[in-house]
Amino acid sequence: MDTSRRKVPRHIAIIMDGNGRWAKQRMQPRFMGHRAGVRAVEGIVKHCVASGVEVLSLFAFSSENWRRPGKEVSLLMELFSHALENQVKRLHKNNIRLNIIGDTSRFSPSLQQQITAATSLTAANSGLVLNIAANYGGRWDITQSVQQIVAKIQTGELEAKQVDESLIADHLVTAALPEPDLFIRTGGEQRISNFLLWQLAYTELYFTDKLWPEFTAQDLDNAIESFASRERRFGRTSEQITGSDDA
Repeated sequence: MDTSRRKVPRHIAIIMDGNGRWAKQRMQPRFMGHRAGVRAVEGIVKHCVASGVEVLSLFAFSSENWRRPGKEVSLLMELFSHALENQVKRLHKNNIRLNIIGDTSRFSPSLQQQITAATSLTAANSGLVLNIAANYGGRWDITQSVQQIVAKIQTGELEAKQVDESLIADHLVTAALPEPDLFIRTGGEQRISNFLLWQLAYTELYFTDKLWPEFTAQDLDNAIESFASRERRFGRTSEQITGSDDA
């Protein structure tokens, strides 16, 4: 599909839901669904680059996912480590900047070292910014932002009267990046599940029944076409957007 003539979102955020159900449908263990999900990520990242998307944020592991069975969590950590080891050089070769957003302090020391090495390698890249949300929660993000601000107030670096929405946004893990234009959730559920709560305030939402391992470049194009057909008013009227308001 020709992407040069359509309105492409600068920042797309995706909850990649349905890996476990995909595996269950095939009488396979849930872990096989997560492996298939990683393969789907590769295709979507490639298509985002080709489409001119500037930022792609993927919800890989939420702060609530620790509640899953211990064996599944361990396998997910192994898969995360394996993906970092095998994909970071390819990302770097394609000028993609990798960010891991979330509270990484809960991960093993070796995984933390891998994260640091991977993000450092790609830090100077100027192409697509790929945010992988790992041990991330939107409420945690807002909380840690406020904690940073409070600490600066206590040291005299800031005054309480300086605290506003822009200051809070500047201390979120996505600071300096555009807010998501388009949010996609696969798997049929219609909720945002504590993902980028602050950042999604004016984001266009798109839900699909497709399970994540089945989500293709064409499905992404369908979501982008839906986004392009919408009128984003940000509190203004349609007439203001089109310039037809003579009032």
